[in-house]
Amino acid sequence: MSSGAASGGASAAGAAVAMANAIRACGTIITVEASEFEQILQQTEAPLVVTATQGIFKTSYRYITSYRGLAFYCQNATSLVLPSRAEIINAKKITVPNI
Repeated sequence: MSSGAASGGASAAGAAVAMANAIRACGTIITVEASEFEQILQQTEAPLVVTATQGIFKTSYRYITSYRGLAFYCQNATSLVLPSRAEIINAKKITVPNI
């Protein structure tokens, strides 16, 4: 086996370990559609919602909240109407690992 193939395999293994560590650090993040995200917020007495607007040519609105110990994430082309009882944190960026 050449050293290039060995280092390629090591790189892939390193990437897999890094992804596993990122998942452990972040916990489970569940991606939902905007309508489902709004339903979750309606079921929460005082939701905490982190928001971020991203994009240069096309804006996307990103949201994350916690419900019953799980993190729910939503990305939408238009901004959502958040409940007035929600505590909102405007973040510079929300990053969700790709799995």
